[in-house]
Amino acid sequence: MVDAPLSMPDLDALDPATLKAMFLVQQTELLSHKTQIEHLQLLIAKLRRMQFGRSSEKIGRQIEQLELQLEELEAAAEPPPMAEAPSAPMAGTDAVTEDMPPARRRKLPFHLPRETRTHLPKEESCTKCGGVFCKLGEDVSEMLEYIPASFKVIRHVRPRLCCPKCERVVQAPAPTRPIEHSYASAGLLAHVLTAKFCDHLPLYRQSEIYAREGVELDRSTLAKWVGGASALLEPLVDALRRYVISADKLHGDDTPVPVLAPGTGKTKTGRLWTYVRDDRPSGSTQPPAVWFAYSPDRRGEHPQQHLKTFKGVLQADAYAGFNKLYEDGAIRQAPCLAHIRRKFYDLVEAQRSPIATEAVRRIGELYAIEREIRGRSPDLRKQVRQARAKPLLDSMRNWMEQSLASLSRKSDVAAAIRYALALWDALSRYVEDGVIEIDNSAAERSLRVVALGRKNYLFAGSDRGGERAAAIYALIGSATLNGIDPEAYLRHVLTHIAEHPISRIEELLPWHLATSLQPISQLAA
Repeated sequence: MVDAPLSMPDLDALDPATLKAMFLVQQTELLSHKTQIEHLQLLIAKLRRMQFGRSSEKIGRQIEQLELQLEELEAAAEPPPMAEAPSAPMAGTDAVTEDMPPARRRKLPFHLPRETRTHLPKEESCTKCGGVFCKLGEDVSEMLEYIPASFKVIRHVRPRLCCPKCERVVQAPAPTRPIEHSYASAGLLAHVLTAKFCDHLPLYRQSEIYAREGVELDRSTLAKWVGGASALLEPLVDALRRYVISADKLHGDDTPVPVLAPGTGKTKTGRLWTYVRDDRPSGSTQPPAVWFAYSPDRRGEHPQQHLKTFKGVLQADAYAGFNKLYEDGAIRQAPCLAHIRRKFYDLVEAQRSPIATEAVRRIGELYAIEREIRGRSPDLRKQVRQARAKPLLDSMRNWMEQSLASLSRKSDVAAAIRYALALWDALSRYVEDGVIEIDNSAAERSLRVVALGRKNYLFAGSDRGGERAAAIYALIGSATLNGIDPEAYLRHVLTHIAEHPISRIEELLPWHLATSLQPISQLAA
């Protein structure tokens, strides 16, 4: 059946009131269509950013494009042909000519072991006069070599000794094993955990890598080791949780984690919650730390359980599940300006909205102030914020309220402004307290490792697997925050934790071992 074509009414026969009514209806429909189009454009832009990732939220992507272009140019650069360089320096000249300045290269790390290979001339005596050479000096150059990681077997031999007079037999006690009845050493366990949770290598891929080295370790064996190591580390993770929750200010956030639903072959969506204690931006010398918790869903009861003993400031987004935490006043809300900025930034990307662009510019002025006072004392930060940030906040609020009055209630720009204004009183709290941060970036940074791992091993095998992941992420994240190599830290802990007194378990937290473990900054020097 073919629909009949729509016929236009005879406009000449209509009275002015009817024409005006028809015009208003058409204008309303056009405005509604325009709003729907802009909203769909915004959703598409958000989905594209979610699909391809977001390394920067700067409006211009010129920096990324220039970095890619520079990378291509550097990769395509070729050294000069060998024929152009003499094989040996001319007599009476230095090895490096004056017209070819030496390339400025990063020095190789001093902590690496050195293997010296001395290259002597073929002549043992002067072929011109027969004289014996004496050492005049030497030229030294270095090359960086890589030795593939390798396995070795440690044999623990315990001789049994017997007294020939009384026939008494003595023998040293067997060394403790990180996992009972397992042949995995602390170093191997630390490597497996770091590869999975820090370097994002699934266990089946690790098994393939080890097989290339002639060691057959199937995935199920590695999985049992991960479970055994996680159980061994539980008291330490609990001590870490107590330290984090005892702070006066926390950064909180969560991220979805696909989890295999038992018996169905399908996945459900669990959550990993992060709570970060880090007051270094306000000049604190207290060690930073992060604690992760897993839950099978996103109900508000989970953060309420996690933070039941916490009292202080919680920096988090506007997730409704946090609202009950603020009811009795024991926990004060400090929203994230980055979340507010992101809503306007999405509109700039999708619609090139002038109002959204102005909002991003104004927020940028606030961040410029924060960069100047990062690491300073709370009193100084408060003083600067009161003098410079508070007037900008007041001006931005007035501007938003005026802009909102000129926008359609259904527009996405209006929704972003309403979101910001609804949080304004809590958002402004940071100018009254020098300890509070302008945003929740500390929590978002802690979740990056989870996002990368989620891409590589797709899902957790069970709720228990999610809990194990949370525990290891907490230890690795806290070690990284304190500048310690996570694998070296886990190796040390797994070596000593079985015999360490449980009443002094806090001694194994990362910052207490910083002097005995080589910092990451020195490894990268």
